[in-house]
Amino acid sequence: MANDPMLKFVTVGRDMPEKRPPNLRNQDFDEIYAEYATAKAAEQASRCSQCGVPYCQSHCPLHNNIPDWLRMTAEGRLKEAYEISQATNTFPEICGRICPQDRLCEGNCVIESSGHGTVTIGSVEKYITDTAWDKGWVVPATPKQERDESVGIIGAGPGGLAAADRLRRAGIQVTVYDRYDRGGGLMTYGIPGFKLEKDVVMRRMEQLEQSGVTFRLNCTVGQDISFDELRANHTAVIIATGVYKSRDLGGPGSGATGIERAIDYLTASNRQCFGDTVPDFDNGRLNANGKSVVVIGGGDTAMDCVRTAIRQGATSVKCLYRRDRANMPGSQREVANAEEEGVVFEWLSAPKGFVGDPVKAVRVQQMRLGAPDATGRQSPEEIEGAEHDEPADLVIKALGFEPEDLPTLWDQPDLSVTRWGTIKAEFTSGRTAMPGVYAVGDIVRGASLVVWAIRDGRDAADALLEDLNSAAQVAAE
Repeated sequence: MANDPMLKFVTVGRDMPEKRPPNLRNQDFDEIYAEYATAKAAEQASRCSQCGVPYCQSHCPLHNNIPDWLRMTAEGRLKEAYEISQATNTFPEICGRICPQDRLCEGNCVIESSGHGTVTIGSVEKYITDTAWDKGWVVPATPKQERDESVGIIGAGPGGLAAADRLRRAGIQVTVYDRYDRGGGLMTYGIPGFKLEKDVVMRRMEQLEQSGVTFRLNCTVGQDISFDELRANHTAVIIATGVYKSRDLGGPGSGATGIERAIDYLTASNRQCFGDTVPDFDNGRLNANGKSVVVIGGGDTAMDCVRTAIRQGATSVKCLYRRDRANMPGSQREVANAEEEGVVFEWLSAPKGFVGDPVKAVRVQQMRLGAPDATGRQSPEEIEGAEHDEPADLVIKALGFEPEDLPTLWDQPDLSVTRWGTIKAEFTSGRTAMPGVYAVGDIVRGASLVVWAIRDGRDAADALLEDLNSAAQVAAE
């Protein structure tokens, strides 16, 4: 045991990668965390207690073998660490950057309960795969044998791409259809570069293309190609569209100029960072420069918006959320980063209406937390007479996303949906009631995490392969 590289949490403290100072990182959209050096990654990995029941692994949606790749990192066996990491995760370097580890793996780390601070799992995961890219260990899939079956995947977000990767490795012919001009879904156009630099996503797209995945971009199902055509052209179809319909906000003045959807605002910013021509950014509509900005919402999308507005040069940025800090759905790490960068949070505050057109202020209703609702969370209640006007030149609605009406858009009345509009599918396999049609990710779950979409994509690909193999066996008999 004297030479055991692990269990160093008693003598080695938790140490996150160095964070760039707020006054510097506010000036660009580069990632805010530096990379671990090899010695530091090994040191932090060595803090893992190698516990008999690894709660970090069980609370990871992908059930990543975290203790094993932490041990490999501590021992300097980085290629093995990468191989273990990528065995369960299609995009570990992306999850290492954007997963809310504080709610998942790190939030359930055993050593934290003993007061030693959680292992920096996400940062080590990012380091392992970034090193693997630098060393050339990440290579395109080369199937041992090509198969005749083909699968059409609708949506090039994390769920669709994870399924595409899994299927190509098995030799299936894969075509991914996406409405945008770049793949990646919200990883490309929703999440800002300071959390996920875009070359990280684009190199995965290139790797999938080199693996033989065909991409049909700028292709909207229901307009450029029908759903019936997709089913006719492919052995099976996977629906991985995500959810893009923004939840709306009512109240007096809610239709005023200057009140924008988060998805439009973030897409414009990301396109501008790509170097695209973005008229609504150039004319100031979706540009926070010189404006008083109010963002409404408390999830990770709201955090992306407030931190983007800071970088665009807003004169002030405030975030309204109707519950308190402890009950907000977004990552606490992101809240802390936003506060460091100059964002002001107004907790227990809800919009009641808007003043002016173009908008000049948000009428804010002060709230208190009352009795728990059906989910166990305390319900916000209005405090009578407690209102004020918050000045705003730009209001961004970050209230979450809902599914589009796919049965109508695709002329598929037999495509079963839930009362929330999500597609009815088996959670473990993605199978729908339509033969040869599967669905994965947010279009099944509702708005959720990238890591869950990856899990769904991998599971559906495995179920689809099982179905194809069973059909081939029956045909052979």
